[in-house]
Amino acid sequence: MTVTTGDTSSSSGTWRTPLVIIICGCAIALLSFGPRSSLGFFVQPMSREFAWGRDVFGLALALQNLLWGLGQPIAGAIADRFGILRVMIVGALLYAGGLLLMRYSTAPLSLDIGAGVLIGFGLSGCSFNLVLSAFSKLLPPERRGIALGAGTAAGSFGQFLFAPFGVAMIDNFGWQAALTVFALLMLLIVPLSLAIATPPSTSSSSNESVGDEQSFKTALAEAFGHRSYVLLVLGFFTCGFQLAFITVHLPAYLADQGVSSQTGGWVVAAIGLFNIVGSLSVGWLQNLFPKRYILSLIYLTRALAIIAFISFPITTFSAIMFGAVSGLTWLSTVPPTSALVALMFGTRWFATLYGFAFVSHQVGGFLGVWLGGIVFEQFGSYTPIWWLSILFGVLSALINLPIVERPVARLVAQPA
Repeated sequence: MTVTTGDTSSSSGTWRTPLVIIICGCAIALLSFGPRSSLGFFVQPMSREFAWGRDVFGLALALQNLLWGLGQPIAGAIADRFGILRVMIVGALLYAGGLLLMRYSTAPLSLDIGAGVLIGFGLSGCSFNLVLSAFSKLLPPERRGIALGAGTAAGSFGQFLFAPFGVAMIDNFGWQAALTVFALLMLLIVPLSLAIATPPSTSSSSNESVGDEQSFKTALAEAFGHRSYVLLVLGFFTCGFQLAFITVHLPAYLADQGVSSQTGGWVVAAIGLFNIVGSLSVGWLQNLFPKRYILSLIYLTRALAIIAFISFPITTFSAIMFGAVSGLTWLSTVPPTSALVALMFGTRWFATLYGFAFVSHQVGGFLGVWLGGIVFEQFGSYTPIWWLSILFGVLSALINLPIVERPVARLVAQPA
């Protein structure tokens, strides 16, 4: 089968129009991102029931972030070579299984396997990262920018929906029932993934023949020998550190400050709601302004928002305002980061190369969650991690400035 990037008519039939692809991809992003962004609300009820410290739950979710990152380039490489459909299905089943095992966990080891290993690898196979890869491969170039923003925003809308929904489920039916419902909802990803299935790669695309002739090893060597890609990957570390720490530990931090769990749910929901605005806006703005400047501004804004948040007494108003400002910059790093990868190297190995960038993101997430739990158990405060997040934000704002936004230069074979 010959595959032409941006042309779905040859492989998808008439029902898979660009609109159907975008809607189903966004639905997958919504479902996959929702439950994992709400797991912080299970820290306190599960810790109380089993007498666990926050470091126990922190380690499990830190493993989740790390394995999600390590599994992403593997899942991306398989999807690039054999198509996205089977990767999505396996990922959704692992995700659902991890939530069910988490529901029946009574010891730290089973929590590590369920919430950590299974959900982590499940996310690598069915999260919005592969949705963005499908958009890059199936949609024409003029629709990719807004589609990448929409896919990212859909993940945020999942956070907006699942945070208050999860809190309500826990309060009214218990944390066990909430996890069971989450697991059942993950099975919806299986039929939805039919709409964004990409065919196996058996020939080069018409507009990227040189790039598609690359082997896997050549593509990796080219990327990691490219200074701008390395800077992009390093900056992405901060995004993961900040997001994972806030996602997991912010609900407990707010409870420590006397803020109710319901308010905590709405703070996390505000992050998701305002990130819809942020992601869509950045998806549009990246066509008008240099992407490196957008990334730099996002990281700097995050650092300033954290400084303001921890420098004044925590109230319901200040917490929700922090959620709103954080939401505007939450996943808005993803559209310009993914667009830069596609711009520099093309779409042939996009899922793989973005997957390696995501490893850096998730290593940061692992450290943010894990160190958050350890520091709190040692000092009874999250303050050192807040300031570390500020430092990383400033450094990433500087790291992204020297990135060069143009396709990598490649040697083209000349006819004899």
